[in-house]
Order: sequence, then C-alpha cells, then structure tokens
Amino acid sequence: MTWHSPVVLWFGLAVLVVAGVLVVGWRLRERATRRFGEPTALQSLRVGRSGPLRAARGVLLVLGLFLVVGALAGPQYGSRTRVLRQRGIDVVVALDFSKSMLARDVSPNRSERAKVELTRFIEALGGDRVGVVAFAGETMQFPLTTDYAAVQLFLRDLTPLDMPVGGTAIGRALVAAGRLLERSSRPPEGLTEAEWADTRPARVVVLMTDGEDHEGDPVQAARNLAAEGVKIFVVGIGSRTGEPIPTYSEDGTWTGYMRDAEGNVVTTSLTAENEVQLQEIAAATGGRYLRAEDGGVGVDQVAREIRTLQQGERESRRVTVHENRFALALLPGFLLLVLEALLPEAWLLRRRRLAGGRPQGRLGRLARAGDEREAAKA
Repeated sequence: MTWHSPVVLWFGLAVLVVAGVLVVGWRLRERATRRFGEPTALQSLRVGRSGPLRAARGVLLVLGLFLVVGALAGPQYGSRTRVLRQRGIDVVVALDFSKSMLARDVSPNRSERAKVELTRFIEALGGDRVGVVAFAGETMQFPLTTDYAAVQLFLRDLTPLDMPVGGTAIGRALVAAGRLLERSSRPPEGLTEAEWADTRPARVVVLMTDGEDHEGDPVQAARNLAAEGVKIFVVGIGSRTGEPIPTYSEDGTWTGYMRDAEGNVVTTSLTAENEVQLQEIAAATGGRYLRAEDGGVGVDQVAREIRTLQQGERESRRVTVHENRFALALLPGFLLLVLEALLPEAWLLRRRRLAGGRPQGRLGRLARAGDEREAAKA
C-alpha cells in the first residue's frame, strides 16, 4: 500500500495527544472522586454514570480521528494499467494591440487584418486548444479552450483603442502566455509529473507584433518558456518604410495622424533592429521567426510551421495507476465520530427509573432505618 500525501500521517501524533489527554483526564477524575469521599457512598450520587460508557466514547473518538487522518493521507491499494496517448497541441496567440497596430500598411490595418487571419487559423486547428493574450502596455487574457466561437467573439470587438495602457510590452505578454499554459497543463489525477511531461500536448506561443518593444526583457522571458518546453513562433508585422499611425476620436471617427511634441507625424516600421530581437525570441525556444507576407500578416506561414509539429497520436505508453482507497477509511471514521457524539455519558433511562424510588447504597439503608424508627414511635 502507498500514500498519496504521506506527510498528513504526521497528524496522527495529534490524535495520540488527544488520546493521552483523555487518559490523563480520566485518572485525574478518579483521583478527585476518591479524595471527595467514600467510593461506596459516592456511588449513590452518581446514579446512571458509567465508566465503561465514558471509556467507549473515548475509544470511538480516537479511532475515528485515526481513520480520518488516514483517509486524508490518501491510501492507495491495488493498481491498474492505463494507456496514455498524446493528441494535439495547446496554442496561445499573443497579439499586439498597441496603437502602432492601427497603421495601414496592410488593409484595412494591421490589427484588423491580423484578427481576420487569426480566425481562419483558429478554425483550422481541428480540436486543439487555443488561448489569447492581447497586449499593449498591459495584457488581457482569454484562457485555453476548444470553444473557437468564444475566442473569435473575444477578438472581434477588441481594438488597440480598448487597451487601458499604451505602449508595447512583449516580455509581459510572453509571461502571461506562459501562465495560461501552466494553468491549463496540470497532470490528470493518478499521473506523476514525469509521466505527464512525456504525454502532455505540445505547447506553442504565436507572437504577432510589429516589434516595437518599449520595456522589459522579452528574450529572457522566452528563455524561461523554453525551460518549460514551450516553442515560440514569432510573426513580424509591418513594412521597413515608416507608416503613419492614425488617430481616432472616442466615437471612432478618424482625426488625423499621431504627432510628437514638436508636431511631426509619428511613423512605425519593422526595423532591422526590431527583427533581430524577434529572431532571438524565436531562436531561444527552438521556434522560428516569420516575416509577414506582402499584404498579409503571416498567419498561413505559422499554420504550416505548426502542422510540422507532431499533432497526431504518439506511441502508446502503458503506465501503472494506483487506485485511491480513501473512502474505505473516511466512511468508517465519520461513522465512529457520529456514534461518539450520540453516545451519552450516563444511562438516562436508569437515572429516571431510580429517581422516583428509594436512594440506593448506604444512603438508602440510612433512609429506610429512619422510616422504621418513625413507625415504631407511632
């Protein structure tokens, strides 16, 4: 027999303490009773009290607590063979929603075109789970799911104008993507971490950005993901020539182009320096950097790369899964504790029966002698 959480068994020491307290309390009670008076006389004052009954309650309490502690430790007895297979991949799309994604070097703009192509990409996943991290200076997340309609609804109405903090924080987006994958990649019950590591789905992050990172260390964030077995495919969006960034009013009306403090039009471009950083991010995880095709954002290239990953069924693996038997200890322990709570310390029926009659023992004999003397005087 094995234990799922053997450290819980140390709580058995607390149960031993409870048992010791009960024994010491019983001995102190008996000593105090003997000091109070003659045991024979005191017995009449303890009508219905039962030492064995009190002892039975103590035994039930201790045994019940021992069984509950054993159940919490997760006893495992017996085993069965389980066939494990790996299917599919988990994909998190980290999409840049900074203001520079409003540039129109692709039609109608970088952001809208990316969302359209992502919709086709998601529909082609064929049952694989997908999550989304929308980022600018901060991130907004949608957890991994196979409900593609819900993901598309999340993306459809989101624009760079909805992001609460401006800027571009690629490193923060990668950290958020890693957390999404981690929360959705916990091992099923009965599998060890090592077994789960060999059978869990492949994990991929698709980073789509124009490369204008304003804070953090995205390359180090990529290395951290690589240590967890995550691959990153990076899509660089934008042209080498500067593209002005349009601005809009709160009702969505175009108001011109973004300008700096000196009144010059601000432009955005995928510079050679930005591309070098994006290539380093991909290389750190064994992924690839892809430059967006003319007129698009490169999602078709990403789909081709992901199809090269092993999405089919891996070779079957047989593992031994231990059967949990905690219920065999928990149910009897619960019943013993209930029985201990219901069991009285005195025989109430006997107490009621004797309450209406003569006192018993020495006091009873004295009372009867007094009655006889009163009768003789009469």
